Amino acid sequence: MTDIFNLSGRVAVVTGANTGIGQAIAIALANAGASIVAVGRSSMDETESAVRAAGAGFHVIKADLGSIEPVKNIVAETISTFGKLDILVNNAGIIRRADSIDFTEEDWDAVMDVNLKTTFFLSQAAARHMLERGGGKIINIASLLSFQGGIRIPSYTASKSGLAGLTRLLACEWAAKGINVNAIAPGYFVTNNTTALREDPERSAGILSRIPAGRWGTPAELGGAAVFLASQASDYVHGTVLPVDGGWLAR
Repeated sequence: MTDIFNLSGRVAVVTGANTGIGQAIAIALANAGASIVAVGRSSMDETESAVRAAGAGFHVIKADLGSIEPVKNIVAETISTFGKLDILVNNAGIIRRADSIDFTEEDWDAVMDVNLKTTFFLSQAAARHMLERGGGKIINIASLLSFQGGIRIPSYTASKSGLAGLTRLLACEWAAKGINVNAIAPGYFVTNNTTALREDPERSAGILSRIPAGRWGTPAELGGAAVFLASQASDYVHGTVLPVDGGWLAR
């Protein structure tokens, strides 16, 4: 049974892999045997140490995903380094908080560009290579806000709702061609994006009271879902948005 989760010989691109969810997913994929290409603006030293400790190959691509300009180079450099691209994890994302009545066009565009636009065009570039090779796995990192509204994060909610729709659309187009497109929807995890919420006693208490598991998630707890969706175990799974949320949506 463990063989169907084995990623030995696979090559995975993980965006935003310097910390938090992206780092945890990169490490999980490496522990399953995949070589990792980590994409982002910040230092990947900590991620590299953990990936190499797992015995996996590692390569860094410095890129600002606020524009689609680096997209073609990411795929080309991955292929040049490791010879192929099997798995793409679209994790990079940003958030801006303000009341909707005051929300600026700049904050709207910044979030939509990273969270949705670049994700689509990177998926497109990866799929062109995957189609030539007969298949691959694309995993988008969605959110509980793919299902719910939230407050004070209009562009984030719009982007993550759009990402759920995009996941389904790409699955419909590419499933018969051997590419699995799915998403993970994390609940409330201990990451940089949730620092403001965790440091607000009232908001934090309200969130915890809604989570059946009774605690915030840790990024490492997303690793199993990522390995599943990247592996042979999910070959007949297409277009799903998998919540990993401590039971939040069940409440």
